[in-house]
Amino acid sequence: MRKEATVTIVAEGRDKGKIFRLREMSSQQAEAWASRLLLALANHGVDVPQNFFDLSMAGIAVIGVYAITRVPWAEAKPLMDEMMGCIRIQPGSDPRVVRDLIDRGDDGDDIEEVATRLKLREEVLSLHLGFSIADGLSKLKTTLNPAAPQEDATGQSTETSAPPSVQ
Repeated sequence: MRKEATVTIVAEGRDKGKIFRLREMSSQQAEAWASRLLLALANHGVDVPQNFFDLSMAGIAVIGVYAITRVPWAEAKPLMDEMMGCIRIQPGSDPRVVRDLIDRGDDGDDIEEVATRLKLREEVLSLHLGFSIADGLSKLKTTLNPAAPQEDATGQSTETSAPPSVQ
């Protein structure tokens, strides 16, 4: 059974309170999507850190999310459109009533805020990868620069020292 998630928009704006239902791609579709993304990245000279293969899957995914900015729009748009195909809307309070998104480019669109689109894309990636991109970014930062100040559970900055070098 494919994974599903429900996302209720809590941010202020025109989409506040809207409920979206996300559904994981089939394994075949997800593999093809990821392969097209990796090929596009490779074809456009995306550099990866020297310790790329030591990173967690979360770190690798974060690199992919940021690296897609190097891919021309004509190649990135179909990938982004396919992500949105994982998202449907629950237009009322009855969770049994769900439909495809309406995106006509006018005031009748189901998603009216850019921030909502970005949030839903992040949630689609999290659904497929099993972790949040924000958590992956935090782990990647720590892996790439262990001496950088880190935040504790309260959001306070803490200093960490770099591990001693081995001679």
